[in-house]
Amino acid sequence: MLPKFTYARPTTLDNALRVLDESAGRVHGGGTDLIGCLRDGVLSAETVVSLSSIDELRGVATAADGSFRIGALTPVAAIASDPTVAERYSGLAEAAASVASPQLRNQGTIAGNLCQKPRCWYYRGDFHCLRKGGDLCYAVEGENQYHCIFGGELCYIVHPSDTAPMLAALGAVCRVSGNGTSRSVAVESLHVPPSEDPQRETVLESNEIVTHIVIPPPDIGLRSSYRKARTRGAWDFALAGVALALVFDGDTVTTARVFLSGVAPVPWRAPGVEAAITGKTLDPATIAAAAEAAVQGAEPLSENGYKIALVKGLVAEQLEAIAKK
Repeated sequence: MLPKFTYARPTTLDNALRVLDESAGRVHGGGTDLIGCLRDGVLSAETVVSLSSIDELRGVATAADGSFRIGALTPVAAIASDPTVAERYSGLAEAAASVASPQLRNQGTIAGNLCQKPRCWYYRGDFHCLRKGGDLCYAVEGENQYHCIFGGELCYIVHPSDTAPMLAALGAVCRVSGNGTSRSVAVESLHVPPSEDPQRETVLESNEIVTHIVIPPPDIGLRSSYRKARTRGAWDFALAGVALALVFDGDTVTTARVFLSGVAPVPWRAPGVEAAITGKTLDPATIAAAAEAAVQGAEPLSENGYKIALVKGLVAEQLEAIAKK
């Protein structure tokens, strides 16, 4: 059952920020995550501030400088089907199309997908775990087959977003507004690792809203892709995934940004993979070296060691595929 809360539906961004600042409220975009968290007692809210009537937060547009702007309330499904995204940032179209189910993609927003809460069954269940203010992460000694192999350090969740690692690989930036303030936050820096604060998912303050996401113009020779492995062919979150944004000069990779999904509490950059392929052609030897580099530093728990082989296989297959694009 949902707890009692006050519901506000402002029609302008300024009013939304004012209500949020004064009420210590929770932002409601598509609501696909927030409603479940409220119902399950994962979080509470005195006020729920709906953004649904603020049209300026919707839609996509190409700016004069060639950058691509996505409104925070734009449904994930709209990004998956947008022809400009498919042409210029194909990896983002693939990532958006892999999110959840068709129903959730039509309801869920891009900002919500970036800022969603973790899906750890201890965090979502009746456990007073570290992320909820307790003393320990139950995944360390418990059932942990879906938990992280990188960056655990106190809390072993995995970040559930598919669009976040792809947007990070593309160098996207979030425009963030507060009551009288505004700032830009790179998607790569949006999420907070447990080593810094095990009770926060993002760097956003309680009175701030992501208003839109900006992707820089694609470099000449950019090729991007996203793929995740999951238990079922639809609906499921990633067991592991890889987002590639590579710039080619002929057959040679000149610039590489590689992020992993489903294996860390934040979208996990893979600098070893980037170093292994930059300045090289994607021949079998280079791809094999990159796959090995992808799992350097991994520390699996008792039941998720399979993710090592899964990451290696995904990286190798995606590099082979992108070399042929």
